[in-house]
Amino acid sequence: MKIIDRYILKKFLSAFFFTVILLVAIICVIDFTEKNDDFINSHAPFRLVMKYYLNFAPYIANMLSPITVFIATVFVTAKMASHTEIIAILNGGISFRRMLLPYIMGASMIAVFIFILIGWLLPKANKERVAFENVYVKDQFFYEGRNVHLKIAPETYVYMESYNNQISTGYQFTLESIDGKNLKSKLKAMRITWLPDKKKWELENYMIRKFVDGKESISFGTRTDTTINLYPKDFESTYLLHETFTLPELKAYIKELREKGVESVAVYEIEMYERYTYPFAIIILTVIGVVVSARKTREGAGFQIAFGFLLAFIYIIFVIMSRSIANAGTLSPLLAAWLPNLVFASIGLIMYKTLPR
Repeated sequence: MKIIDRYILKKFLSAFFFTVILLVAIICVIDFTEKNDDFINSHAPFRLVMKYYLNFAPYIANMLSPITVFIATVFVTAKMASHTEIIAILNGGISFRRMLLPYIMGASMIAVFIFILIGWLLPKANKERVAFENVYVKDQFFYEGRNVHLKIAPETYVYMESYNNQISTGYQFTLESIDGKNLKSKLKAMRITWLPDKKKWELENYMIRKFVDGKESISFGTRTDTTINLYPKDFESTYLLHETFTLPELKAYIKELREKGVESVAVYEIEMYERYTYPFAIIILTVIGVVVSARKTREGAGFQIAFGFLLAFIYIIFVIMSRSIANAGTLSPLLAAWLPNLVFASIGLIMYKTLPR
């Protein structure tokens, strides 16, 4: 590594971490101001509030990482351009492409750290953060789903007209066992209630119909216990649930939802794909940041930094829009996750090709 590489890498990483710390501190103060009344009304212990913000800080740092790395790149490069350092580097026989190397090295280091963070470390912090918000910030959750259909086994299907998550009770419950196109058995119950001590469901006023060799048998009962692949957690709040899974857990949960026939899987698929695209976004935005701010302009570094902010926020808007479209079911989650990177990579390539050397 040459002296110029160490020089640029040190300035780039220093600017990145300074920007992260500054923005995270500002956002934490704003967030505390907004939620302070909730903390007081819910009597949240000060110790838990402090622990909450220790978990909240890395969440914000990760969320802003594409912006902060872009801002840091623009700030460092624009300042070097205003001091005529870049002209001196290029006149010294170093090509613009070679000058990008320390930036890409720094961005790659940040990208690898971010991937490990969002894949395995951050979800553990998010579990505590989301649990705190559910208790001390959010209102009490009530399950509002109606006419719930679930696949709980390869040949077993469940239907409930409604479910009360406060007392773990479902109403107008139906359990069907189907072999191909043939109905093997059908159980209907007026109520189904979770028994936490037995880890089972209790059926009330039930009827069982069985079909064997073309013959039907019917039996009735008042109460009985049963064990099925259905649990009260399936009807709990899913508020930010996708952020609390590690990458392996997220993949397993998506597979579980698909096996149950749940339609609202897009939010989890987008989360999974975005965890792979985030590191690439950091490298792409770093290169764009260098290209945007490498030229010395009459307006000075301030204009280039402001322009960098504008591009960074356009990227965020692009990410939010593509995610919303995918959640609506009009765009593939895989494409929605990669589309902002593909668009900005194309923009960066065009800008690089048109940059005067």
